Amino acid sequence: QKASEREHKSPYEIANYYTKAFLKDLEKLNIKKPDIIAKATEHIPDMIEYVKKIMENGYAYETSTGLYFDISKLPNYGILSGKNLQGEKAGARVNVDNEKRNPQDFAIWKKAPKNHIMQWDSPWGKSYPGWHIECSAMSRKYLGEQFDIHTGGVDHIPIHHENEIAQSKCSHGGEYGRYWMHNGYLNIRGEKMSKSSGNFFTLRDILKDYDGNMIRFFMLSSHYRKPIDFSDEELEMAKTAIERIENTILRAEEVLKSNPTDSTENLQEISEFLETSKKKFEDGMDD
Repeated sequence: QKASEREHKSPYEIANYYTKAFLKDLEKLNIKKPDIIAKATEHIPDMIEYVKKIMENGYAYETSTGLYFDISKLPNYGILSGKNLQGEKAGARVNVDNEKRNPQDFAIWKKAPKNHIMQWDSPWGKSYPGWHIECSAMSRKYLGEQFDIHTGGVDHIPIHHENEIAQSKCSHGGEYGRYWMHNGYLNIRGEKMSKSSGNFFTLRDILKDYDGNMIRFFMLSSHYRKPIDFSDEELEMAKTAIERIENTILRAEEVLKSNPTDSTENLQEISEFLETSKKKFEDGMDD
């Protein structure tokens, strides 16, 4: 809503602008476009049905401001992060609301003030989804009630992903995501990249000096759970590594062209080597 007022554009215009920019960035990084790109605003009916189920199962309650998940009804709430709710201060994670049964109860549906730009008709009046319900509803629609891998940043562990698990267990049961893979932070000069602190670069800034494949290679050079320190020195190392790979391919092609009589035998050796390497890679990814 703040961005809409600041830029004098509708939320849909802003969302479409950044969606197009994101897809262009994917293309420049040589990343395949997802088969399904799900927009939250196009799945409101799915979210309403999801919330209804949680309410019917007795895991949420209604106040004058919205519908809240009752964490006291779920014995293992906090299973992903191992948090101790007894040690948390009221209002430390969410706004204090005297109508809530527990300070840490989170909104699954919010009743909209009249001036709220994004609101939809629902069984609970003009309202809009909570911060966490859209992910649970959309993943269920496209992946089913249980799926293998759920990803996200490490900062999502204690709140967003914890609440996704709670919602899903209390809507349809099951284990939701079987494996949780959280990526580490991107650091700049040893500090977490943050727009609020001004400590950040955009991809388009970096693409002025470096090819997309080099940036992608740099991002993949570290284990996904570890933080990555962004620097020109690291990007130069990635650039050198990519050039080494490209030069190796060029030399291999030159050798095959210069020895046509041996090409068949050489191609067979290369083919066998590539198949073995591919198998090793897939075994590593499967582990």
